[in-house]
Amino acid sequence: MEVTDIMTTLRQRRGGRPAEAAEEQPSEEKNVKPDGKIQSDHTGGKLWNILSLTVGGIVAVCLGLLTSVYVATLHENDLWFSNIKEVEREISFRTECGLYYSYYKQMVQAASIQQGLHGLVYDNKTESVRTINILERMNVYQEVFLSILYRILPIQQYLEPVYFYIYTLFGLQAVYVIALYVTSWLLSGTWLSGLLAAFWYITNRIDTTRVEFTIPLRENWALPFFAVQIAAITYLLRTHLQPAHERLTLLAVFIATLLFSLTWQFNQFMMLIQALVLFILDCFDMLPTAKVTWLYIIQVSGLLLVCVLQFFNSMILGSLLISFNASVLIARTIQKNLKKGGLLNRLGKLFLHVLFVSCLTLLVNKLIKKILNLESDEHIFKFLKAKFGFGATRDFDANLYLCEEAFGLLPLNTFSRLSDTLLFYVYIFVLFPMTVAAAIVAFRNLSGSTKVGKFVEKMEDWTIALKPGAAYNLIHTVLFGCLALSTMRMKYLWTSHMCVFASFGLCSTEVWGLILKCVRLYTSQRTCVIRYSLPIITLLYISYKFWPGIMDELSELREFYDPDTVELMNWIKSNTPNTAVFAGSMQLLAGVKLCTGRILTNHPHYEDKNLRERTKQIYQIYAKRSPEDVYKILRSFGTDYVILEDSICYERRHSRGCRLRDLLDIANGHIMDGLGENEPDLKPSLYPRFCEEIKKNLPSYTVHFTRVFQNKTFHVYKLAKHK
Repeated sequence: MEVTDIMTTLRQRRGGRPAEAAEEQPSEEKNVKPDGKIQSDHTGGKLWNILSLTVGGIVAVCLGLLTSVYVATLHENDLWFSNIKEVEREISFRTECGLYYSYYKQMVQAASIQQGLHGLVYDNKTESVRTINILERMNVYQEVFLSILYRILPIQQYLEPVYFYIYTLFGLQAVYVIALYVTSWLLSGTWLSGLLAAFWYITNRIDTTRVEFTIPLRENWALPFFAVQIAAITYLLRTHLQPAHERLTLLAVFIATLLFSLTWQFNQFMMLIQALVLFILDCFDMLPTAKVTWLYIIQVSGLLLVCVLQFFNSMILGSLLISFNASVLIARTIQKNLKKGGLLNRLGKLFLHVLFVSCLTLLVNKLIKKILNLESDEHIFKFLKAKFGFGATRDFDANLYLCEEAFGLLPLNTFSRLSDTLLFYVYIFVLFPMTVAAAIVAFRNLSGSTKVGKFVEKMEDWTIALKPGAAYNLIHTVLFGCLALSTMRMKYLWTSHMCVFASFGLCSTEVWGLILKCVRLYTSQRTCVIRYSLPIITLLYISYKFWPGIMDELSELREFYDPDTVELMNWIKSNTPNTAVFAGSMQLLAGVKLCTGRILTNHPHYEDKNLRERTKQIYQIYAKRSPEDVYKILRSFGTDYVILEDSICYERRHSRGCRLRDLLDIANGHIMDGLGENEPDLKPSLYPRFCEEIKKNLPSYTVHFTRVFQNKTFHVYKLAKHK
């Protein structure tokens, strides 16, 4: 028997009505007139609900639009985007952002939509001496769709392509905030909760989004759809949904899942965590099994449809998510009596179920990868293995991730910033009782007892506080919190949901009722006063403390300034042929492609084994290698020009052992530069560092490389074409 059934049974025995019926419903109390007639308040309650929905909806839309305007203004003020040259605008799209935007630009500038699509499907400019399918390798359907939309709409005379692009991304922030607002509203039953969630999202902007300075990043496209999906799942898990509403909600979940999967290459890992959330809750009977099954199917079908759209991208077929969901559904079919028996019996079955699903997942995944010969995501698992202490590694790709701050642990100062807005304090305050409630409900469901005893009656209040939607969001925030704590780059998935969860708890009748009953101060009037007064006080505090800072931010004007990179891009456009092939760092080459349209040897989209091996070879320009070796490597990729950066050659940003030149030395078996320890088997190189020695213009270097451009940051060398 599921928790909702037990709860309803207990309610009926004690003469009460189910708690779910109280949610978002008008009062059902009846007034008895002196003449004995009963007058219902149903009409008045219905009008109040309509008014509340209208006002709450208007507030949600207004907050979403204000957030869009806010981040757009910050972006403009930071770069003076409207006043700088086109090349400066494009350079502002740093690293992989520039690569993704370049495909939008390519589609807009193509002679026709058909030619633009052909150029993406048969691309020979992104990786020299190779023709690749961009639509298969990268998640750029959003750029394709946006470029087609720009071409067919009559807006070319009024709006530049770059503004159409960035305004779309800023507009998606409105969708994001509205989705967070609605999720909190659904959980708490009051739109005041959504208002607080939106306020927290905005005032904690540093930790909830980075859209204003990394606009084309895949997560900025994907996270709004992920938030919509969570809102739809929260609504789906409500009890007593009408069949038509349930079908529409499942469709909304599917569309949001599809769009999320289509716009971000890391979708499979995020949805795997989501699948684990569903698996945990299903194991403890906290969610309806039929709805969980539908969500598993939607995840897999959405991902498989994306696989088809990406020309059967093998990395998707080999994802752990597909293997896990298939394994869960198979295990369910085999272990039919999983949810029957006493506590010890259930625990034993549960242990075997988890073990069976885990082993089957690994087996299925291994089998798929073996059949399809997949190695696209092996660098991620090498990184995870090294990160969590399962052995040190000299693997260049794994160390490249390990040494980046974004892939390190979440810094402690994050919590101090979140505490300044009271968000973190409220989050912990809500998380504790909800976790206790989840533990009690799990124990109760596993024990399988429906007897009404004193202990069971006391636990009923904990059960009521944990409705299916709240249970889902609880485990969701816990698992994504663990992800954020282990990998800083993923904090944006957690902090935005933290706003939802904290605001829900502060405005929840069930949570406050539970807390007040624990301290024996419960009355319905006191609960009502607290659930409205505390959020209002919190909103007033946030407004008072952070409004001046927001106004200062909006009035602070800066300007884009990177003259060395601008000079380099202008030189490349003016002094090299359109077919020239450039080698250099991944980050810089993305900008070269966007600003100049020249052919690249490598780029920052790292989800391909051949590209990772190619990048490691290209990066030998920063290692201790002979000029002959470097020349042969570069020419093997058709390189005409190589760009050396002083910021990499003489890097000081990372400590010893994490500088790019150190990673290359370790991978090559060479002793690192500078004072400090080296592993015993590392040996001195026979050659000096290439990027330093080439600047001395020695004959052994000039015979292969001729310097054709230099400024304070960059040095460009043309490769000789020996017969």
